[in-house]
Formats: sequence, structure tokens, C-alpha cells
Amino acid sequence: MSFSEKQEALVKEAWEIMKEDITALSLYFFTQVLEIAPAAKGLFSFLKDEEEIPLDNPKLKSHAVKVFKMTCEAAIQLREKGEVVVSGSTLKYLGSVHLQKGIVDAHFAVVKEGVLRTVEKGVGEKWSEEMKGAWSEAYDQLAAAILAEMNKEAAETTS
Repeated sequence: MSFSEKQEALVKEAWEIMKEDITALSLYFFTQVLEIAPAAKGLFSFLKDEEEIPLDNPKLKSHAVKVFKMTCEAAIQLREKGEVVVSGSTLKYLGSVHLQKGIVDAHFAVVKEGVLRTVEKGVGEKWSEEMKGAWSEAYDQLAAAILAEMNKEAAETTS
């Protein structure tokens, strides 16, 4: 699968727009994730003991920013290298944390939907099927890299 220059540009353009209101969009992102899958609340240490999503929690914003930033970086790598290459230690860490939390494929689908809804809200009139496709592909490739690392670590711990 080749990721076009246009797809990369669409992801970067959306991220630049979203950065201007990232605090509100981070809150929106988690609201969407929990609307889709309320049980996911227990997977986030900064949410599991909260009645409502905390408006001023720096960990919430930090986590959301990481998701969007890594998806954006995935788009750039897809264009330049034809694959997502997360630095070894980062990918190993992500795989390990997601494995420990019991994350499964379905969780990645929920987060993807939250990402797409948030990007749509964040970019407003600039949203298009083409932009949705670019963010979807970049996120799917990032999720696949994390899942592969999770599977690798699971195999290592069982052998």
C-alpha cells in the first residue's frame, strides 16, 4: 500500500489545525472513546477512579496528544518509507503497556473511531472522505505496528 503525498498533506494539515485547540479536542477525544465503549474507562489510570472525565487532567491531554502525534508521524513514515517505523524502544514500550493493560484488536477500533470523530470536529469544513481515508490508513498502520509488538512480547513471555 502506498501512502500518497496528498494523504500525508491531509494528515499534517489536520494536525496543524487541531494543535490550536488540543486541550478541548483531547477532552472531546476521550468523551468519544468512552461514548463508544464506556468500559474502556478502566483501561486509563487517569480515568478509572473518576466519575466524569476530568477537564484539567494533564495526563488526559498528554495521552490524546500522543495518539494524534504518533498517527501523524505514521502518515509521514508511510509516505517516506512505505511502512510505520516506531523507534525500537518506543514500540517495545507501547507493546508492553498495551499487553499489560489487556488491550485487544477491538480496543484499537474504538480508539480509531474516536480519532476520526475528533479530527472531523477539529478541522470542521476541511473534513472530507479523503482526509478520513488518510487518517484511517495512518492509524491502522500504527495500530498494526503496536499489535505486532504486543504479539511478539506475548510469544516471548510464553516461551
